[in-house]
Order: sequence, then C-alpha cells, then structure tokens
Amino acid sequence: MKIFNKVGLKTQRVFVNTFRDRKDAGERLSALLVHYKKDKSALVLGLARGGAIVAHEIAKALLLPLNVIVPRKLGAPNNPELAIGAVAEDGETWLNDELIAIIGVSPPFIQEEIERQKKIIERRLQLYRKGAGLGDLKGKTVILVDDGIATGATMLVEIQHFRKMGSRIVVAAPVAAREPWLEIQKLADEAICLDVEETFYGISAFYESFSQVEDEEILSILQRH
Repeated sequence: MKIFNKVGLKTQRVFVNTFRDRKDAGERLSALLVHYKKDKSALVLGLARGGAIVAHEIAKALLLPLNVIVPRKLGAPNNPELAIGAVAEDGETWLNDELIAIIGVSPPFIQEEIERQKKIIERRLQLYRKGAGLGDLKGKTVILVDDGIATGATMLVEIQHFRKMGSRIVVAAPVAAREPWLEIQKLADEAICLDVEETFYGISAFYESFSQVEDEEILSILQRH
C-alpha cells in the first residue's frame, strides 16, 4: 500500500500495512498531519459514524478540537447502497449526474430521497450535537476525516459545504478508491490518504476489525472533547 499526500501538486508514496482497526488508522494518519498540531485555527471533523473514531485519534494526537458531521448518501431506486449523490446538514447536495443518467433516476425520486435523508440528519444532529451548528468557520482549517472513501459522495458534498463556508479544507482518509480520490484531490486544499486502490472491493477489506460504530461510542468520544 502507498501513502498519497497531496500538498499542492506533490504526491508522496510510502509502503504501509493494512489497518488493525479505526483507532490504528487514525494514529497512522495523525503522523502525516503533525503540521497541524496545536493549530488554533484548525478543527477536526469526523464523518459519522465510522469517521468519528478515526477523527478522535487524530484530534487526540494533534491536540485539536473535535466534532462530528453527518452527511448522508442518496441511495438509488431499489438499491439504497448505491450512492447517486449525498446531502450535507445544511441541505447542500452533490449528485453523480453521470450515474443518475445511466440508471435513469427521476427528479421526483431524487427530491424524495433528499428529504428522507435530511430527516435522518436532523435526528442525528440532535443526538450528537443537541442540534447545535459548528459556528463561523470562515478562514478556519477543517480536517475532514472518514474511515475510508468508496464512492466519495459524502466527502464531496462536505467539501462543497465547507467551501461555501469559506474554510480551508483538508481531507484525511486511511484508504480510498482511486477515481473519487482524484476528484477529492482536485477540490480539497490538502488531501492525505494512506492507500489509494485502483481495484476496490469495499472499505472493510482493508481492516482486520471493522465493527459497526454505535451512537453511544460517538457520544462517549464527544464527551472527551
């Protein structure tokens, strides 16, 4: 496996192993983000649920504040696991127009799916953050963290979201599929991934332990920050 570290147009490659679990992945990523240690203008944001665990390790190592964000992918008709797009907590949407055209998804279905996912986002925001916003992040560095990037939909919608907020955007992920990662590299100010794969069979394949993350675990993490 190779480390892909985008700073401007530079790419760094180093061989690493698969990850024991999300904690291990976060610890390894934090070593490549050490230049943000104690940065008063930086904030670590984990994409719930799995990204929150990775983000916790990064925030702990870098002595940075942590919070969670709750984007939701938009599922295709009769195949909810296939992402045709994603929606962020502010209602910002990202759509995979090419895929939508190929499988023939209707605009009414897309709008219904957006509204359905927004309701889930609202419930999770209430649970994780008591409905509170993230504050004014204009000019701040947001380190967006997930436990892996398969389609890239949720990360891409968050890049759009925070770009509109005027934030400097850093994306950090242990593993990613090549095609969405190339798009993320173009859009983020800095993008760091430990392993970018041409052939991608799912995020869990790169972890020895990839258990379901429960809400209680996220709440416990947030209480420590």
